[in-house]
Parts: sequence; structure tokens; C-alpha cells
Amino acid sequence: MTKRRAPKIPQTDAVGDETSTIGPERAAALLAAVSRQFERLDASPLDPGLYLVSTPIGNLSDISIRALFVLTSADRVYCEDTRHSRKLFSAFDIGRKLETYHDFSGEADRERIMNALREGKAIALISDAGTPLIADPGYKLVRDAAAEGIRVFPVPGASAILSALVASGLPTDRFFFGGFLPPKDGARLDALEAVRTVPGTLVFYETPSRIGAALAAIETVYPERTLAVARELTKLHETIMKGTARELAASFEVDPPQGEIVLLIAPGEAATATEADIESALRAALKTARLKEAVEDVSKGLGVARKTAYNLALKIKGEAS
Repeated sequence: MTKRRAPKIPQTDAVGDETSTIGPERAAALLAAVSRQFERLDASPLDPGLYLVSTPIGNLSDISIRALFVLTSADRVYCEDTRHSRKLFSAFDIGRKLETYHDFSGEADRERIMNALREGKAIALISDAGTPLIADPGYKLVRDAAAEGIRVFPVPGASAILSALVASGLPTDRFFFGGFLPPKDGARLDALEAVRTVPGTLVFYETPSRIGAALAAIETVYPERTLAVARELTKLHETIMKGTARELAASFEVDPPQGEIVLLIAPGEAATATEADIESALRAALKTARLKEAVEDVSKGLGVARKTAYNLALKIKGEAS
């Protein structure tokens, strides 16, 4: 098997900072380790299937060794915009043909990729930035591949959603991603109202031109909740601002945000369950579960003391006997 040349590692990243701050000897050792990892991957041919390859959302240094290997080794690479993706490939000296698969690709385009997958080809799919399929094209292709038993390989990496979430200071144990909020005022308000009871942080993508309208809608629906607006993540002008919708709107009137935006909304305060709520939940649970299991499920589900749920469960059982 012909050995592939490991991609060139740029000396500067997308932010433009010097990367060699660890000394030439240490830098050489790290580059040698990267090369060994690439050679280890190259020891076996790429398995046939569809590879969903995450790419940097700004800082090119966030690319993974495995992503570079797949993009170098796949039989074909599909992207949203060849002009955009060519910058990434040029930075790592990966000279190969790129083909397009985007929002306007039709069934014929998808069938052409499916035929290549049926022939046992290794096909890589990337978006302009981040993880493919997240507010980007590709779902139908993955759906069809999975339906035919063709393997789909995630190649994880950069994600604007997760980067914003973990750096926002908002709860991370549960979150809901809603894509882009609707552009029309009424639909935007309806979309925000629909997720009012979601027990987690709400995450949306937004554009600079619509962030003002989005904040106005959030002020109407969630005036007291804390928000975070993350923009230009991993890039030179990365910022994460927190405050209420009104506070952030006032700030952006002075300094309008630019670049890609992730908008996060803290979860609301959960309403305290009443005795009637607990009793209703227990009656429903006891129809299909034993007392101990019903008490456990209800106490956890409603966030109430187990003893409270247990005493009510005994009362319900007593009524039935």
C-alpha cells in the first residue's frame, strides 16, 4: 500500500497568533508524535462508508489528526462550498478535488453519493465549519445510508454549540438546541414560548442582523432569565457576554455584534410540585408499577422528598384496600 504524506502543520493558526511558544525542541517532538499517529492510521486502509468529519469553526489548529487522515484518504470529499473548504485544505497542504453537497442539492446528487457508497467507497462529508448536519445539510444522506446498512462514521471535533455552552457559565447538564429562531416576529415569539418548560439551557444560532429582534422577543417571553451571547468563537474577536435580554440589547446598541452568534438562555425556575401534583403522579404510576418503584419515579421526576411521596402512596394504597 502506498504511504500517504502527512498533511503540513501550519505555523500559525486562524487567530494569527504564533504557535511556537513551547520551544523548538518540544515543537519538533510534538510534530513527530503527530506524524507517528498519522502513520498508525495509515497502516490500515480506510473502511468503506460515510464519514461525517468535523472541521474547525475558526481556529485551524482545532483540526484533529483523524480528521486530517480521513480528508486525505477518503475516495471523495463533499463540502458545502468548495471555495470555503479550499482554505482549510490549502492550510494543511491537502491537494485534492472537492465536490459539493449543500442545501440546494437534490435527490440526484444524493443518489450519486449513495451509488459510490454502495460500491464500497469511503466518502467524507464536511460542512463549512463545525460538525456536519447540525443546522447544516446531510440528514437525508445519513438517513438513506443507515437505511441500507451502510456504515456511518462520526469523526468528532469542533462544535459551536458545545463550545458556547461550556464557556457560557449556564447549566450544561441539560440543553435544547433549536437551530435558528424564525425570522418573523410572530413565529419567533411562538418558538420561544413553545420551549418555555424545557428543563435545560436553550441554545440557538442567530445572525448579527437579527440579534436585536431576537433579544426583543426574549425580553417579552423570558424577561428575567440570564442570557449568554457567544460570537466569533475560537477567532481573534471571540467574546461571550451575559445579562438579561434588555441589558444585552442596550450593550449591542452601542457596539453591534459581528460574526457568527450562538445565543443561550438559562432555564427557568421549576415550579414547586403541590400535593395534588404528587398524588396525581402517584396514582398514574401505581397503575403500572409497584409502590417502591412508583415512589422512586415520582420523587425523582417531581423533585420532591421520597418520604412525602411514600406517605401519599400509602394513603392511595389504603383507599384501594
